[in-house]
Amino acid sequence: MSRGNMIDKKKLQNIIETIGIRKLLLILALGICLMVFSVPSPEKSQKEDAAKETQDEEDSTDDYVRKQEERLVKALKQVEGVGKVKVMITVKSSSEAVVNKDSPYEESTGKEEKSVKEDEETVLIEEDGKKVPYVIKELQPEVEGVVVVAQGGGNDIVNQNIVDAVSVLFHISSYKVKVLKMEDS
Repeated sequence: MSRGNMIDKKKLQNIIETIGIRKLLLILALGICLMVFSVPSPEKSQKEDAAKETQDEEDSTDDYVRKQEERLVKALKQVEGVGKVKVMITVKSSSEAVVNKDSPYEESTGKEEKSVKEDEETVLIEEDGKKVPYVIKELQPEVEGVVVVAQGGGNDIVNQNIVDAVSVLFHISSYKVKVLKMEDS
């Protein structure tokens, strides 16, 4: 057995001499660097998750706006004198989920005036094997302004009817609604 170990040491020394000690150390250092960089970083995955959530929020907001625009077009087409109509709705922010939170409380006892404070914590539920916040309600985006382009947009009465309808539907002031006459084509 001792003879086998001697042969292995000689082979190892021959390999080191052939490659060179510097090249061998460089290969070893590169191997370690590759192992370190190949391990996924939790910070990156958190950033990617946040970016994905932001994209999902934008998509849901875009879907909400698109549906509201379609509903408004259908309603305005039924109004006398409006004719063909196109609308554009702008919103202040994306939709927001209101989560349930345990509220902090204070407790004081008689003579010692001892008080206990609890921090507010989000209530979590398990959904599909993941813990997610318990959502009480979903707040839809707040409408900031509406532009309506209609064939009958040149008529003052039609314009006023459109402004009134949009103001009531979206709970916005009339100055946030602009009605324009559609170009004849």
